[in-house]
Amino acid sequence: MLDTAPDFLVAINRMREEFSLAALDIATITHFVGKGSENLIHRVLSTDFNEADVEHHFAQALASYQRHYLAINSDYSVLYPEVIEGLQALKALGLRLACVTNKPMALTTPLLAKKGLKDFFSIVYGGDSFLRKKPDPLPLLQVCLDFQLAPSQVVTIGDSSNDAQAARAAACPVLIVPYGYNHGEAVQTIESDGIVETLLAAARFLSTL
Repeated sequence: MLDTAPDFLVAINRMREEFSLAALDIATITHFVGKGSENLIHRVLSTDFNEADVEHHFAQALASYQRHYLAINSDYSVLYPEVIEGLQALKALGLRLACVTNKPMALTTPLLAKKGLKDFFSIVYGGDSFLRKKPDPLPLLQVCLDFQLAPSQVVTIGDSSNDAQAARAAACPVLIVPYGYNHGEAVQTIESDGIVETLLAAARFLSTL
C-alpha cells in the first residue's frame, strides 16, 4: 500500500552515521526489505562487517534504527496509486480487511494512522505479533481464524514472494500487485493466482467472482 523505502533510507543511514559508516543508496536498501527489521539490519551491517562483527553490533544498530525510524515514521513514505480507492471499493463489496506486515507493530500502527489507512482494517498484525512472520503462514492462518473463514475464502493481496509463499502455505488464494520491492526480483517470477495493477483493480476483479 505504501512506498516506505524513503523512510527506510533515512532511518538506516542515520543509524549508519552513528557507526561512522557510509550511506547506502535506496536501491541497495530496497533489496534488503521484506523479511522484518531484524533481517534488514543484519543485511545492512553485512555490507561492512563480517558475521562476528555483525552479531557484536546488531543490538545497538537495531535500537538505533528503530529510534530513528520512529522519529520520521511516514514522513517520507507515499501511498501507491489507487490505494484509498481500492480499499474503499473492497469495503463496499462487504469484505472484511486485515493488514499483515513484517514491520513491527510500534511502527505499523502510527504509519497506518498517519496515512489514513487504519480504519479500513478490522485486524492489523505486525512482524512481532507472532513467533513467526511471513513467509511463514502463521499470521495468515490466524486471520482465517479471526474471520472464522476457511483459507480458501481469504484472499491475500501482496507485493512480494514473502506474501505469496505465506498464502500458498496457508492455502489462501493470492493476488500480486506489481509495485513492491520483492527483494529486487521481478514480480512476474512469483507464483500467484494473478497480477493486478492496483488495489482498485483487485477490487474490480474480486467483484466479478
